Amino acid sequence: MVERAKAMAFAGGALVFPGGRIDPGDHALAATVPDAPEDAAARIAAIRETIEEAGLPIGLSPMPGAATIEALREGLHAGGAFGALLADAGATLDLATLTAFARWRPAHAHARIFDTHFYLARLPAGAPEAEVDATENVRLFWASAQEVLDDADAGRARIIFPTRRNLERLARFASIAEARADAARHPVTSEPLETARRR
Repeated sequence: MVERAKAMAFAGGALVFPGGRIDPGDHALAATVPDAPEDAAARIAAIRETIEEAGLPIGLSPMPGAATIEALREGLHAGGAFGALLADAGATLDLATLTAFARWRPAHAHARIFDTHFYLARLPAGAPEAEVDATENVRLFWASAQEVLDDADAGRARIIFPTRRNLERLARFASIAEARADAARHPVTSEPLETARRR
């Protein structure tokens, strides 16, 4: 989990999963992936944002060493193209390591409408320690889903509704294998929701 800086316009001060917007470069990179899944750009964004925000190399093959991961992260923070940075690092995307878990796409009239994908990923063996980026986020930590829920319920932490619902679902499982099995039984749909009518 990461804690967003209080100054952030959206969910300032809240605990969230690492993530962010899908950039045009993610769509361009997805177009180069053979047999890419429909949500390839979202998966690429999840991999990129996890490297940027936490320094964790999910979805890469082979897993880069710590120095290479840091160079990737610095390159992303400097605005470098993810595809070019991966090529320089000698790494390729392995989108199959991410399991689609949920999609939050509320159909209501609001100032900001989000279409957010949530994925499960196993931390690769030998991955470096997670490290907060200290830009959008001010703190990073590992915790069980139930621990985060308990902290939120006790007033020690703030979480937004989509985060809460995913944590509540995750808290039901004792392992990533169980969570992935549940995800397989409840596939994420790509069907569009009805547009909310403005009153």
